[in-house]
Amino acid sequence: MSTTVNYARLEGIEKSELPGAIVLAAVYVPLFIFNVARSIRHPTYVLIVLSFFCAIRVTAFTLRAILSGSDTAGENISLVIAESIIYSVGFFGLLYSAYTLVLDRAKMPHPTTPSQGLLGLLLSIISNRRIIRLALTAAVALGITAGSMMGASAPSTLATAGTLRKASTYLFLAVAACLVLVAAHLALVELSGGHTAPGAPLGRRHRVVVLLGIALPCLAREAFYAATQKDLAQQDNARLWYPLSALTELLAVALFAVPGLVPSRREIAEAEQVKTGGSSSETELHGYGA
Repeated sequence: MSTTVNYARLEGIEKSELPGAIVLAAVYVPLFIFNVARSIRHPTYVLIVLSFFCAIRVTAFTLRAILSGSDTAGENISLVIAESIIYSVGFFGLLYSAYTLVLDRAKMPHPTTPSQGLLGLLLSIISNRRIIRLALTAAVALGITAGSMMGASAPSTLATAGTLRKASTYLFLAVAACLVLVAAHLALVELSGGHTAPGAPLGRRHRVVVLLGIALPCLAREAFYAATQKDLAQQDNARLWYPLSALTELLAVALFAVPGLVPSRREIAEAEQVKTGGSSSETELHGYGA
């Protein structure tokens, strides 16, 4: 008599998670609609990718709800692999949206000169969008490859999958740490300016706090995964996973909704004109952006 295996339970997805997975899937639906509407009004890369991330999270938590609520579904290894891959690689959308937002904000005119020396060189490298895209693409590719090996029976294949998963996690962690560094530098630059236009929207007046509020949860999320690489039981523990992974992401996504935080394409273009000696604009002071 053959014994069925519930792969979802082996991956730490328990029946007790059903309410949490349903709630998070439901929460991401209005966030998806909200960001799609904003990306239609103000078609910026940040909002388009953020909408994609929300759609991915609706899918991932719907699959997690199915796997936690149904023993039969948990016996389907393909469904378990799909949920794992979709959730892990979907972080790309949030992290790159956050990075793009910080770099877009860094384009705005500042009263101080750029950092010099080693710090300036480091900031120049980690502010290069191509380098960040390459690192995140590599992390996604490694994560997909590792996830596709989950159903293997050979120990060597499973060991390779574990190595690739670690590499993917550490790449995401490195990018998240760079995001915090760039955001912190931007915060120091803006605080040294000490000027905020009266009547500016909340996201314009307190963008330093909001940007760090987005970057730090992203770093906390990846730090959790990196810290539990050698103890996957702890990583899969719902009591840790929900607050340190699922809710940190949700906090970051929610902060993107702060009015005036995401600059429009016109604002970015006008800021670049100012920096290159073009005509000045009042958009940075009074525009609401996305």
